[in-house]
Amino acid sequence: MKKQEIKKLSKDEIVKNIDKLKKDLFNLRFQKISSQVTNPAKISMTKKTIARLKTSLKGKINA
Repeated sequence: MKKQEIKKLSKDEIVKNIDKLKKDLFNLRFQKISSQVTNPAKISMTKKTIARLKTSLKGKINA
């Protein structure tokens, strides 16, 4: 998810996306343990996207 896409989201959409990405990250970790992950870089990309969303959410709450 790009910065511009994140800026357009509302607070509720950001929270929903964070929850969805956390579930995805949980599943990716299990796939990594069982050696079924197809793209290991997706784990770090998911973590970074969660961080971007949380940062954006904090900015919208404080504004």
